[in-house]
Amino acid sequence: MNDTICAISTALGVGAISIIRVSGDEAISKVAKIFDGKNLLEVESHTIHYGHIVSDNEIIDEVLVTVLKAPKTYTKEDIVEINSHGGIATTKKVLEILIANGIRLADKGEFTKRAFLNGRIDLSQAEAVNSLIKSHTDLERKLALNTLSGKVSAKIRNVRQIIVELLANIEVNIDFPEYEDALEITLENLPPKLKEIKGELENLLEESKIGTIIENGIKVAIIGRPNVGKSSILNALLNKNKAIVTDIAGTTRDIVEGEIEIKGIALKFIDTAGIRKTEDLVEKIGVDKSLEMITESDLVILVLNNNEELTEEDKDLLLKIKDKTHIIFVNKNDLPTKLKLDEKEVVFGNTVSLDGLDDLKNKIVELFDLEQIESSNLDVVSSAREIGLIKESLESINNALNNVNKLLPVDMIAIDIKKAWDLLGEITGESYAEELLDTLFSEFCLGK
Repeated sequence: MNDTICAISTALGVGAISIIRVSGDEAISKVAKIFDGKNLLEVESHTIHYGHIVSDNEIIDEVLVTVLKAPKTYTKEDIVEINSHGGIATTKKVLEILIANGIRLADKGEFTKRAFLNGRIDLSQAEAVNSLIKSHTDLERKLALNTLSGKVSAKIRNVRQIIVELLANIEVNIDFPEYEDALEITLENLPPKLKEIKGELENLLEESKIGTIIENGIKVAIIGRPNVGKSSILNALLNKNKAIVTDIAGTTRDIVEGEIEIKGIALKFIDTAGIRKTEDLVEKIGVDKSLEMITESDLVILVLNNNEELTEEDKDLLLKIKDKTHIIFVNKNDLPTKLKLDEKEVVFGNTVSLDGLDDLKNKIVELFDLEQIESSNLDVVSSAREIGLIKESLESINNALNNVNKLLPVDMIAIDIKKAWDLLGEITGESYAEELLDTLFSEFCLGK
């Protein structure tokens, strides 16, 4: 991590400008060799300079060069950013010249990895950088920014501090039993302290439900028999002709997806093949996928036909979704009613006059309490990796409580407590494996 690296930090394509970022001990001196303008070795930090990139006495591009000297930079190393004209040929040519002058092409996420290893941000904040880049909704952006600010890390460190104070008391009791000022940790007074830690971890997990919905969105499967109007409903919700609509039963044979945003949350709709018994091999595969979607989705919208009586297939689907979060949409309410239904979460409508579609959206807002999420505190854990580590930590604390009930010695119980402390350290990067960093930063784009 001591060499000088470079990468294109803007999207490659036609545009007004491109930014090529260089970071490392030789960033300024290496760029100075190919820059025709002010001597970059003599300029002040955090200044921008006009000139040209030259190679073999040929002007490559007219540029603005930003010089940022360590330690007040993104990586805490010297950084130079070359603002060239946008365009694939020009941007690639500048990058080629930098590489030809001994600067290594950066790996994915290497600038942020250096920011972490050099102590400017912790691991949770590093993950938030990637989330911020990939955010699709305003709530995702706010969530990522809150994590990037360090507010979530502060909550994790607070729990670790409670644990480490408990561990310190246990260590003093074991190593210095004659030290009378330290609180003696016994099987009698240990459970309240473990329950306090357990409560803090459970609160983090409860709060994370909001973060998970914001970051991952809500996966909504639209299911039903063939020809009840599932594809028409999807098209109407998306306001585009995403799915093919015909009067022929079984037209949709594969999954069709689309996404809209409600209250800052991405709703990821999946139009599935009509569910029925069939001998057609291709249609059968589509039906099997539809049944899988019932299990995998966060919300199921079962579409029934207002103009038909409830069939055995409808009844079977009602049984399949009874334990899932679901809404029943009774379509074609512009036709004579033949359907008799005794269900709570029912919305009536049609895709001819678009009646009931706003009611359907409002029902989703109500079921997932999206109004509250939109106005809630976003200092919450949202990363699947971090949530998994909190769950493991909670399991370790529960093991410690069980071992208290088994009357195990305090020093043995401390092993589980220490494990919880280490696991929480992996969230912020105070303890980590090198393989974790390689995996985490490989998900970043080049140049960040």
